[in-house]
Amino acid sequence: MRLLSLSLRDFRNVHEARLEPSRRSTVLVGPNGQGKTNLLEAIFLLCTLRPLRATRLAELVRFGAERARVQGDFEGPGGTRSVAVEIGPEGRTAFLDGKTLSSSDRLDAFFEGRAAVCFSPDDLLLVKGGPDQRRRFLDRAAFNRWPAVLSEARDYLRALRERNAALRSSSPEVEESFREPLVRAGARLVARRLALVAELAPRVAEAFAEISGPEAAEARLAYRPAAGIPVDGSEEEIASRLAEALVHRLGRDRDKGYTSAGPHMDDLTLALGGKGVRPYGSQGQQRAIVLALKIAEIENLRDKLGRPPLLLLDDVSSELDPAKNEHLLNHLSALPGQAFLTTTDRRLLEPAAGDGAVFYRVRAGTFETDFPPVIPGS
Repeated sequence: MRLLSLSLRDFRNVHEARLEPSRRSTVLVGPNGQGKTNLLEAIFLLCTLRPLRATRLAELVRFGAERARVQGDFEGPGGTRSVAVEIGPEGRTAFLDGKTLSSSDRLDAFFEGRAAVCFSPDDLLLVKGGPDQRRRFLDRAAFNRWPAVLSEARDYLRALRERNAALRSSSPEVEESFREPLVRAGARLVARRLALVAELAPRVAEAFAEISGPEAAEARLAYRPAAGIPVDGSEEEIASRLAEALVHRLGRDRDKGYTSAGPHMDDLTLALGGKGVRPYGSQGQQRAIVLALKIAEIENLRDKLGRPPLLLLDDVSSELDPAKNEHLLNHLSALPGQAFLTTTDRRLLEPAAGDGAVFYRVRAGTFETDFPPVIPGS
């Protein structure tokens, strides 16, 4: 898969722009706040239908504009496809080859193997942040692996909202009618996450050992369900145990007005040598395990999909020490796929960008290519 062209209109701080990326590395150079990350977010939106940073879709529309549009031409297994997403007052609309996709359409054709992995300074929150950060990582990675996760996660969130509303009603029978859809959708989501963790765990351990050296403690990750629900076994067994937990916690949930067990409460544990990385890991170890997670996801997608995902690296060099930065860039430069990188200093990425790299200077939402490199000392 390769992104051939990208067009933006009224997206974030970009009024209008069109770019033709390199087949290998496209580097966006400029001071902070000029729009480098906005372009990465546009690509991520085309690949996932989800914003990279925004909590509300309306944040993607340029101030003063009514709607935003992002369009990309992708070369993939089925030939060249044109993909577009519009954000307006009515919400998000997706287009494939000019045809509007309705909510009833299957999204498999829309995604068609597109996958994007983003690595940004915010990823350190995978260790330092709360469980919601790690659940978001799991679900984004699971979506890249199985695009059906997008609709499955929506089904779960809809069932969760309905049960929570029922918990606040006065009739126990109302809650019971919403329990079964929640259990079914929740078990499916947990099963996806467990399958993903099983694929990633050995890759994380291997990548961490390569980054930190053979003497480093073993990196481990494991899925930790809320309320102590066992999650081994089949999807049907997971559903049975989740149903039992919801019945057991019904009184508590009714008092609080929300569901206290299920995948929306679960966590991903990160450990080194049996000790949690968050309380016991050094800053260097925390950065290394986040880097190992991202490399593991990239390699897993490369193996399972038969091709590497699009790589989006947002100012990563500023957060990693020189050794880890060199390891990451060397790893990525050896991959045959496309990469999009941002930096405030072109010189940081020129050695790793490789032949055929395209550099864009970014200023106030505009993109200028073929600008000369900075001469040291000038």
